[in-house]
Amino acid sequence: MTDALRPMTARPRLYEQVLDRLRAYVAEGGLRAGDRLPTERDLAARLGVSRASVKQAIVVLEVQGLVEARHGGGTYLMRDRLDGALVEPVERLVARKKRLPDVLEAREALETKLAELAAERRTEADLSALRAALDRMAEEIAEGGLGVEGDRLFHAAVTAAAHSALLAAFMREIDEPIAESRNESLRQPRRPGRSLAQHRAILDAIEAGQGRGAAAAMRRHVRSVAKVRLLEWEPPTDGA
Repeated sequence: MTDALRPMTARPRLYEQVLDRLRAYVAEGGLRAGDRLPTERDLAARLGVSRASVKQAIVVLEVQGLVEARHGGGTYLMRDRLDGALVEPVERLVARKKRLPDVLEAREALETKLAELAAERRTEADLSALRAALDRMAEEIAEGGLGVEGDRLFHAAVTAAAHSALLAAFMREIDEPIAESRNESLRQPRRPGRSLAQHRAILDAIEAGQGRGAAAAMRRHVRSVAKVRLLEWEPPTDGA
């Protein structure tokens, strides 16, 4: 079908060469989300590399939510392609892994308080914005997306509903790393639907004017966001 899985020569960072070949294999073979990749043993034999190098490449793709390795059931595509725009350089993944715990810690501190204040201060206009954000997220997920924009709009609406200029300024200061943590979470398998349900629980508490309940719901949500494959990943240390 394709020569994308032809034998490879050993060079430093061999797993990155495996990534390049897998991208070509998926593109040339017309594979789509839900399709199964060859086994690690088969890939190693066809590429002429060790299974360790293949495993490193698969784990990098899994960390980014591009494939799902099912225990005892093979590795399946989660997207229709593995092109360069989707596969991040490992150095960038390492940098995000280092800063993600701090970002999540800041999110829990700030957003928990914002949710509490939102329950106490929200207006009808604020509630309308929150509901619209959840509708947007639900639509995105129904269309096969991750719900990223709806998620962003929801958290922005919670911040606005808190009516705290200083806390809102703090949130703007860390907007970029927050977006990274949002994307990291939503590309985990089955996470978008769970995140939407958690958002609805937060909205319910805000609508009811339950400050403690809104804070608790937001805390549960942010701690769920913290459970991402990236934090468990150990970056490759050599080109074996």
